[in-house]
Amino acid sequence: MPHHTPLISTIVVGLVLAFALGAVAHRFRLSPLIGYLLAGVLAGPFTPGYVADQGLANQLAEIGVILLMFGVGLHFSLKDLLSVRAIAIPGAVVQITSATVLGMGLAWLMGWSIGGGIVFGLALSVASTVVLLRALQERRLVETERGHIAVGWLIVEDLAMVLTLVLLPAFANATSGGSADLESIVISLGLTLGKVIAFVAIMLIVGRRVIPWILHYVAHTGSRELFRLAVLAIALGAAFGAAELFGVSFALGAFFAGMVLSESELSHQAASETLPLRDAFAVLFFVSVGMLFDPMILITDFGPVVATFLIIVVGKSLAAFAIVRLFGHPNSTALTIAASLAQIGEFSFILAGLGLSLQILPEKGHDLILAGAILSILMNPFLFTLLDRWFIKGDTIRAQAKADAVAAEKKAVAAEEAAAAAARGPLPTTSLTDHVVLVGHGRVGKYISRKMASIGAPLLVIETNKEQVADLQKEGREVIIGNAADPEVAAAANIGQARCLLVAIPDAFESGQVVEQARRINADLPIIVRAHSFAQEEHVMKFGATRIVMGEQEIARAMFAAVPDAPREPVLSSVEEADDVLNEDQDDAGLPHDGAEASAHVLGPKAYADKAGGDAPEQGLLREPPDEPGR
Repeated sequence: MPHHTPLISTIVVGLVLAFALGAVAHRFRLSPLIGYLLAGVLAGPFTPGYVADQGLANQLAEIGVILLMFGVGLHFSLKDLLSVRAIAIPGAVVQITSATVLGMGLAWLMGWSIGGGIVFGLALSVASTVVLLRALQERRLVETERGHIAVGWLIVEDLAMVLTLVLLPAFANATSGGSADLESIVISLGLTLGKVIAFVAIMLIVGRRVIPWILHYVAHTGSRELFRLAVLAIALGAAFGAAELFGVSFALGAFFAGMVLSESELSHQAASETLPLRDAFAVLFFVSVGMLFDPMILITDFGPVVATFLIIVVGKSLAAFAIVRLFGHPNSTALTIAASLAQIGEFSFILAGLGLSLQILPEKGHDLILAGAILSILMNPFLFTLLDRWFIKGDTIRAQAKADAVAAEKKAVAAEEAAAAAARGPLPTTSLTDHVVLVGHGRVGKYISRKMASIGAPLLVIETNKEQVADLQKEGREVIIGNAADPEVAAAANIGQARCLLVAIPDAFESGQVVEQARRINADLPIIVRAHSFAQEEHVMKFGATRIVMGEQEIARAMFAAVPDAPREPVLSSVEEADDVLNEDQDDAGLPHDGAEASAHVLGPKAYADKAGGDAPEQGLLREPPDEPGR
């Protein structure tokens, strides 16, 4: 068996080195893309040791480009672009122009041709999709306004680069030989655009119907393997057909195949099925790019490398920041966009490779682009870290200012209430006895008051919201405005002669104060309190609450009761449920306990009758499960 297997060795060595260095990069919280590029450097001809087959690596890279562009097309969202078109389109165009002009200026200083300067500048103008999306996802910014603008901006950049990849070969052919005039350039570009328009028309008219139909047909076969194969055949077939029949690049053919497929309901499944293979060949693409990089340029051309890096990180970022601010967006949005775009990646490599193959871009330009990409991707996480710290510092300052303003407002309100209390006389005590006192008339309190009215039970409401008080007075309900923890308010509510106290406010701290004040007045008063967690329950219970009602438990109990043939359970507090569990454990262990004795924390129907001085109602307040627990 022959052992001369350059294809296998190129794939194996490339993937193994990429995995090892990618894992190291991830360990240091850097983009794995850095590791993939460095793997290519180690496998390239400019470093000692193993040298991969450059020709095979380039062909594998072409497959990587096809699948990358197919993925870009699958995730292309015209809706997302249109939602931020007012800033994304002009912003991306101005930023691309700014970076291209800066790149052309540096190329001019190094004595390159105009064509080389244009390719060099365009390669520095487009950010990496992989790096940008990963940075936004880590900070959960993709679905925010900043994320939408950044993604829309990136889509415009990608579209501009797709157009550049289409026109660049025609431009190179028209200007080759040094004797080309404007007419030949226009004719060459016109022919190329004509072919592109024909290809796009066929994809939008025919492909838009045929490609989804093929996928739906394959999906109905139920074969996952066949579906995966169909997606790959569509991506690679469209790219190859575009190149062979229309003279269009592989990249554009794959992009349009993905874009047409993105409109199908099976696009997400197609993306997930091709993701492993797409990632593998994308890694080989980055490895092949790294193989072209000569690390000595960092020493021999240190000045141009620094200038390239500054154009990417500083020049592009300042242009993006200024544009976003000019459109009236805040500093946070402008800084996020600027940091997101302060790097270059896969499109830059594709464009640089095409420029090199067309002999427009010098090899030194390709090395500078690679050096700038590696350095900018290394720097990008640090930029976002600095940005995060700046945001945290700003949020802290704003939160402190807001807290100070709220404290000042509360102080002013307290002073106003104190002055009003001093101006008016003492609150009159209600004439109600054996009544229910309800603290809080929000969503939960309204429901309770309606239920109390339906059974004709006497009710007094304590509420701090003046609008709620006005509504209650219009309905003829007896109401006291004020804080139930205020001794004067509690005395006016005649809590000493009340049948029961219901605390329906969501603030556990304030509920504890209300319970404490009520317990001072009436040691035997049944007090039922609303809570949202065990911590709140524990806090309120220590002040003497009789029972705690927790929303999540009541929802679970109601759902269980709705199960057909489910046994009805007694209404218990979470403390009782804990006691039941303890009693079950004691039964299992043979320990004695008094299971007949009611929990001290619960007011059952018999106790309700004893406290109220009458018979327990068949469907009384405490036995009826709430319709909207915990709200």
